[in-house]
Amino acid sequence: MEEEPLESASLLTFPTPFPLKIMGRREGNFAQGVMEIVLRHAPDFDPSTMEMRPSSQGKYLGLTATINAVSREQLDSLYKELCDHPAVVMVL
Repeated sequence: MEEEPLESASLLTFPTPFPLKIMGRREGNFAQGVMEIVLRHAPDFDPSTMEMRPSSQGKYLGLTATINAVSREQLDSLYKELCDHPAVVMVL
């Protein structure tokens, strides 16, 4: 039996609910921009379910968006676009 390459191995079984935690600078339309990116990659995402938590100093905003992930490719491209957003500091 041939082993699957490590890069393509996944511990997830798709489709699955997948929470994305996005931390960014609280500026401009940060939350709106993140929501638009998430909807591009997960059109069935319900924006009303996005959770928002400001940092203690109010400089940053933490967002949690739980999507219905359908593939690793979907998650990879979503993470890449979120990380490329100028106000995003971290994506988990």
